[in-house]
Amino acid sequence: MLVATPPDFTLHLRSWTEAPAGSGRWEAMERAVEIPGNRLALLLCDVWDHHWCRGAEARCAVLAERMARVVEAVRRKGVQIIHAPSDCMAFYAGTPQRAMMANLTILDPPPARAMPDPPLPIDDSDMGCDDDPPCDREPPDWPPWTRQHAAIRIVDGDAISADGAEVFSLLKSRGIDRLLIMGVHTNMCVLNRSFAIKQMTRWYVDCALVRDLTDTMYNHRMRPFVTHDEGTALVVEHIERHWCPTLLSRDLVA
Repeated sequence: MLVATPPDFTLHLRSWTEAPAGSGRWEAMERAVEIPGNRLALLLCDVWDHHWCRGAEARCAVLAERMARVVEAVRRKGVQIIHAPSDCMAFYAGTPQRAMMANLTILDPPPARAMPDPPLPIDDSDMGCDDDPPCDREPPDWPPWTRQHAAIRIVDGDAISADGAEVFSLLKSRGIDRLLIMGVHTNMCVLNRSFAIKQMTRWYVDCALVRDLTDTMYNHRMRPFVTHDEGTALVVEHIERHWCPTLLSRDLVA
């Protein structure tokens, strides 16, 4: 008798829906999706070694240690790991992980679908540093980051890229159904990089944000005058309403 192989992961995807449309009444919903590891990719967005904001750098260092454990766990189950530290490709020049992406046959993505792009629920116009005193946004050694945080291992079979066309081509050439994203910052790079949520969603890639392994650039002295963590939660909910679902990292390491 044939025994069905259990899926590697059960993802509990949370999103918000407005019903009826235009009513302003939103409801959180969660659905479970079972998927094998080889149909998933996990992208680490801008998990840099340093940052111009002291608070952001400290928070990222804590997240990087937690991310490292998740990366090791999912890699063992066949998940494609993509390291995407923007502005740092020169550091990885000549590595097999970077060469794999640079030598890909680039596929033409579909025409980007038009999607509403509502404003964020937080005011990050000051670039989001909530340190006191505020940090210098343009330090002399710009950019302050040089590589991905060293807590996260890069091994054979991983990919390194900060280019949306490369990431899209890797996903499609390997039959990967869903792109999971963790990293920083939720309201900036995680949404707006060419390899991140907005662009990939517009190219019909099913994305999901790992919501407990991300952070915002938000100053609590700016609208809506909530704590830093509450600001992050507001941006996560914004993504769940308008862009893609989210999940918790426990779905990946259980």
